Amino acid sequence: MVNLDEKYMELALELAALGEGDVNPNPMVGSVVVKDGEIIGRGYHKKYGGPHAEVFALEEAGKRAEGATIYVTLEPCSHYGKTPPCAEKIVKMGIKRCVIATLDPNPLVAGKGVKLLEEAGIEVKINVLKNTALKQNVVFFKYIEKKIPYLFLKCAITLDGKIATESGDSKWISNEISRERVQRLRHKYMGIMVGINTLLGDNPRLNARIDGGNNPHRIVIDPGLKTPEDYNFIQNNRDNKSIIVTSKENIDSEKHLKFEKKYNVKFIFLDGNRFLMTEILEKIGKIGIDSILLEGGNSMISMAFKEKALDGGEIFIAPKITGDNNAIPFVSGFKIGNMKESIELKEAKFRIYGDNVAIEFSL
Repeated sequence: MVNLDEKYMELALELAALGEGDVNPNPMVGSVVVKDGEIIGRGYHKKYGGPHAEVFALEEAGKRAEGATIYVTLEPCSHYGKTPPCAEKIVKMGIKRCVIATLDPNPLVAGKGVKLLEEAGIEVKINVLKNTALKQNVVFFKYIEKKIPYLFLKCAITLDGKIATESGDSKWISNEISRERVQRLRHKYMGIMVGINTLLGDNPRLNARIDGGNNPHRIVIDPGLKTPEDYNFIQNNRDNKSIIVTSKENIDSEKHLKFEKKYNVKFIFLDGNRFLMTEILEKIGKIGIDSILLEGGNSMISMAFKEKALDGGEIFIAPKITGDNNAIPFVSGFKIGNMKESIELKEAKFRIYGDNVAIEFSL
């Protein structure tokens, strides 16, 4: 027998996914309005600062919304932010029943939306497809609760686990299909981060090269402030999204002041010359970046694994073998006595991109 609440919530979750990469640091939210077995309104949160999913769905339903059921993937907001409270609009439109996938952990909401609806006499049902909704907004839930960005690893490796030759050459390990997938990841996550060696070796653009894609904030970890002025990271900062994490020793240096004033590069200063991933993430979280795609290199990836700072990732494996002990591995620096001590990737999912195999995982 079909569970109608789950059926309509599935549709709401599909709608929510359409906002991926466009709503950060807000959550993805979808909504459906149903009356007498007919869908009369659909909506999703399309862009940060714009109307919420419920608004689009209710406006499409119009006067027919009176006496209807609304399905929402996240608890309707009850406070004034960039938009008016959605819970108040639900009441005003005469909705009879509200089905919610999961409550909103945001302290400004956190049950207050449900309370407002119930006090208005609206029947409320929660936790319908809750686990699916939680997974869909894993970035939002981590950031709203901890103010620390969700960290997702992307790397391409050979079959023997290398990300570059001894000389640093890495173009190209993965195939074109895999690289197209990477552009989607760059659109999805709010920031992209590399170490200074990767920047110097590749001179990457660190943008999302897809139609309608949002370029992430570009972050380079550069303790010694070695970033060259003529590199893409500096020269292509027309969107003011380039950020350098460097040592406090470089404050007011000639390069710092020039990059800041001439190119509008933002700086995060940390103590010493060797940084912890945890302190990097904490500082980045404070400037409103909710998620980061970590693209290398070896030292950055190894540090993230050692500090257990990764939340997940996708590793692309190409059918290539270097056979070179001096080629650069994607992760190193661990010493274990037996296989039980190795890091286990959880919830592994396998995808095929032409002749590449990818493992998506969580930690």
